[in-house]
Amino acid sequence: MVNTYHRYGKGAHAVIVLHGWFGDAWAFAPMEVGLDGHRCSYFFMDSRGYGGMRGAAGDCTIEEIARDALALADSLGLATFSVIGHSMGGMAMERLALLAPGRLRQLVALAPVPSCGVAFDDAARALFMDAAGSLQSRRAIIDRSTGGRLSAAWLDWKAGYSWASADPAAFAKYFLAWSDTDFSGEVKQARLDVPLLALVGRHDPRFDAALMRRTYLAWYPQARLEVLDNAGHYPMNETPLALAASIEAFLGD
Repeated sequence: MVNTYHRYGKGAHAVIVLHGWFGDAWAFAPMEVGLDGHRCSYFFMDSRGYGGMRGAAGDCTIEEIARDALALADSLGLATFSVIGHSMGGMAMERLALLAPGRLRQLVALAPVPSCGVAFDDAARALFMDAAGSLQSRRAIIDRSTGGRLSAAWLDWKAGYSWASADPAAFAKYFLAWSDTDFSGEVKQARLDVPLLALVGRHDPRFDAALMRRTYLAWYPQARLEVLDNAGHYPMNETPLALAASIEAFLGD
């Protein structure tokens, strides 16, 4: 089985894109107008339980996302490729880097969950656990993760997009996967020498510059950090052209 995906561009530089907990393969569509499809080919993959993979059997783990991405690369005949991972997709990108380090050209960790997972207090954990079956809980999480600064209409839209894009059971499993998984010891030991750009929004209260410095910048010898000034956790929605410009500049290095 090869996961469903959406392709943009026909360029020689292949880039596999892994979405976050609230996304799917089309979640990055607002930034596509800013991408150079002549230089790069972007493959936006659905994780199991999302988008075209709704109803697909699977364990809904970080390991599974990484192995599915590698299987997609094999099916496309990609000897080498770059990877962009947003949120939980960032953690899956790290697992993929451990699985196939010699095939990766560059990594973009976008508001990523680091390989050590995330610690929650009891109230926050209850809210995130409830989100699988509650549209209002999803909306509250989105509002918090974008700094409480965006319109009610957009919050409603983003929560509704997530609700329509993912199987509730898979959504619940993935929360446990990205919050409780910890393979940071393997990452630290590997010291993967691949260029990595950590991109975060200035208004993201959890996945911020300080977290990136403690994790990605400490663990990857070629990592650097960039902060998007007018974004929170969803730069592909909040500042799509600025995000595209940062990604394109890095991939062009």
